[in-house]
Amino acid sequence: MCNLYRMTKNATEVAQLFDVVAEVGSNAGGEIYPGYSGIVIAGGKVETMTWGFPLQRKGAKGQPLKPKPVNNARTDKLSGPFWKSSFVERRCLIPLESFAEAQAKKGAMTRTWMTMPDAEVFTVAGIWRGSAEWGDCYSMVMTDASPQMSEIHNRMPVILTPDQRETWMDGSPDDAFELCRPFEGLLAIDRTDVPWAGRPAQSSML
Repeated sequence: MCNLYRMTKNATEVAQLFDVVAEVGSNAGGEIYPGYSGIVIAGGKVETMTWGFPLQRKGAKGQPLKPKPVNNARTDKLSGPFWKSSFVERRCLIPLESFAEAQAKKGAMTRTWMTMPDAEVFTVAGIWRGSAEWGDCYSMVMTDASPQMSEIHNRMPVILTPDQRETWMDGSPDDAFELCRPFEGLLAIDRTDVPWAGRPAQSSML
């Protein structure tokens, strides 16, 4: 699952890149983790939302705990009750410059970054909804890994090419679901020595 991505452009710059309206201003986010604010494109506008749907939790004695951000939505779970209404009614684009996965042995994992060779900014599929806890929030849609990505992780974000974006946003649920497949192109992969440690512990995929 994807628990870290990079987006350094602000809302105004994203609006110019994708020819949409910047509904609210925002500073560049840099590295985005679950529970952080990120930029999405929804309804023809750039919006700032929280990455992850809140999942209510209880402690051992039944006491309420801080909600957990569920930041990844598996394609095979989109018809389930947690995701269905958002997938059917509220799909969005998540613009990003790169996304990361952890590699190496547990306790010594480092960051491996994936970028699009021919695009400074690209888009992946997202869904969103309102919440009482964090306001509007979004989750990244995940599919099976491509042959290239399978060396790193068994899943990857649903990468949308420019000609697929309108279908994801405004097409029927069936047409949108057809786009939920492994990316057919090649990504640029940068295996770094930067430790994976330091990311927030609370993140999840359903």
